[in-house]
Amino acid sequence: MDTSDVAALEAQIEQLRAEITQLQEEKARWQAQVQQAQAQFQQLLPQVLRELEERRQKLQLNIEQLERRQERIQKEMRSTFAGSSQEIAVRVQGFKDYLRGALQELVASVEELPLVPQPQPAPPPTGEPEPTPPPARKKAAPLQIAAQTYADQVEVIEECLEQYRTRPDYYGPAWQLRRTFEPVHEERVRRWFLEQGGRGALRSMGSRLQNILVTSAIISILRQLYDEDLRVLVLTSGPERLGEWRRGLQDCLGISRADFGAEGGILLFEAPEPLAQKADRFERDDLVPFIVMDEGDGMVPVVLLQFPLWLTFAPDPKKVRQRQLETDEYDFKLF
Repeated sequence: MDTSDVAALEAQIEQLRAEITQLQEEKARWQAQVQQAQAQFQQLLPQVLRELEERRQKLQLNIEQLERRQERIQKEMRSTFAGSSQEIAVRVQGFKDYLRGALQELVASVEELPLVPQPQPAPPPTGEPEPTPPPARKKAAPLQIAAQTYADQVEVIEECLEQYRTRPDYYGPAWQLRRTFEPVHEERVRRWFLEQGGRGALRSMGSRLQNILVTSAIISILRQLYDEDLRVLVLTSGPERLGEWRRGLQDCLGISRADFGAEGGILLFEAPEPLAQKADRFERDDLVPFIVMDEGDGMVPVVLLQFPLWLTFAPDPKKVRQRQLETDEYDFKLF
């Protein structure tokens, strides 16, 4: 290797050393910048977290203020006419339903009155046979006031209960239960038929709609047993409750307003005396009255105990005691 080649190699080595030195300086500079950025981030992180926490607390405070404002507005709406208009509308609608049903029953009763005396048939001429009288109306099966009333219909009752619970038909024929039927409803209906013999009180389900569902199941089974001879008489207090029973029975049994009235099958009453008179008239006409009493104070009118089929809903003893305590406290304050 000559001198020129050695000089060229030494020049390349010096150039490479210079590049290495430059790269090391850039590396140190980048490391310094990274360390500086990390230090700045460590300084900014607590401040950013603090600002985020303050914003979260402010949002939480705003939400609580809005919730309190919503509650206050709702209370004001309930206490003003605008807020109570819905409740008034419900009461008015219930009263309208009651009046409409009462008028329908009145019209049906007027149509039954013999306003024109019927002419007496002339006696047949001598020697001619007397006309054959029309066939007598089929009489309903006699009822027994005992626990064995439905002992012979256990199979029919169990079949109906099984169908309602496992195979509900929401679009079935009228007078057949069209709603979801739970085991708790089945237990009450079975007890009323097979243990109480079709008469007595059942523990309230806790709401009127649930009581109507149990009653509808009983009515549906009774229609299977007595067909069109069954007449349902519902006793409750106030037009609003009458409206609830009318709408509930229509919904659960798929019946219409035409099914309410003397000829329709269901009658609604606010007093026990006229109900008892109507039930007595049905029995004289060989019909089967079924009396239903809305949940009340647990007392059954004596005038209704004479009929074989009746149902009432006894209130929850805890609720009765609570109402009694509230009444006693109110009387004490008055004293």
